[in-house]
Amino acid sequence: MRTQLSIPVTALAVIALAACGAESGPGSGSGGGTVQPDVPVAGVHWTVDSLTVDGTRTEAPDGAHVEITDKGRARGNYGCNHFGADVSVEGDTVTVRPAEMTEMACGEKVQNFEDALRAALTGRLKAELTDGRLILTTEKGDSIALTSQQPAPLVGTKWVVNGLVLGDTAASLPAGAQDKAYLTFGKDGSVRGSLGCNRFTGTAEISEDSIAFGRLASTRKLCDGPEMDVERKLVKVLEGTATYELNHRSLTLTGPDGEGIAAVAAEIPGEK
Repeated sequence: MRTQLSIPVTALAVIALAACGAESGPGSGSGGGTVQPDVPVAGVHWTVDSLTVDGTRTEAPDGAHVEITDKGRARGNYGCNHFGADVSVEGDTVTVRPAEMTEMACGEKVQNFEDALRAALTGRLKAELTDGRLILTTEKGDSIALTSQQPAPLVGTKWVVNGLVLGDTAASLPAGAQDKAYLTFGKDGSVRGSLGCNRFTGTAEISEDSIAFGRLASTRKLCDGPEMDVERKLVKVLEGTATYELNHRSLTLTGPDGEGIAAVAAEIPGEK
C-alpha cells in the first residue's frame, strides 16, 4: 500500500452542504435563504464524469467512482486503483487528508488521469451540488464533475472486462485488449458475449455468491497477441464455478485458483 490523496472528499462535502442547508435566516447565505441538497448523502454512489485542469477537460475512466458511509469514511475507485480516506469539512470547504490507495498496474492513459486527479484533490476544495451533480473546485480553478447513479443488476447488464485479478492484486488489460471482452447474463440462465477475440454462449447458474458455468460454445477465430492472452484467462474463469462480487457498477469473477477478471457496467437495462 502507498499513501496518496484521494477523491472521497466528495461525499463529505455533500454532508457539509446538507448541514448548512438545514439552517435558515440572516446568517445562512447572502440572500438569507435555505440551501437544500438534491441528493441523499449516505449510500450514494458518485460516478466521476470528468476532470478539468488548466481549462482542459478529460473524461474519467470507466469505473471511477466514490461511495460514502455515515461515519466520515469514503471509498471508491479512480478507474484503476481503489482508495479510502478521511477528510475534514467546514461549510462548503473541503480539506483533503492523506489517503490509502492500491498499487495496481494501470495503462498509461488511465495512470495519467489518476495522477491528475490526485493532484487536483489536494488542499482546500469548494463543493457545489445541483440536481444530483456534484462539482468540486480547487483554489486554482480546476474542477472535478461527478453524478449520482443507481446500481447495476447482475442480470441483463453488459459487463465489459477491464482488469485481470490474481488473489489480492489486479492489473489493467494489456494494450490492444481493452473494451473487447464482455459478458451478459440472461434471465433464462444463459450467458453470452465476447472473449476478446471469439464470441461465446453458455449457461450460468447464479447463487448468492457464486456462478456455476456450463460448457461454453464459441467461435474459432484465431487472434494474436494480447486479445488471445485475455481470452485464455477469461475462458479459464468461465469453465467451472467462480465466486463473484457485485459492487454497484463493478463486477469481479474469481476462479478457485484465485485468478479472475474485473468488469464494469457498460449497458444497463432501462438506462439510456
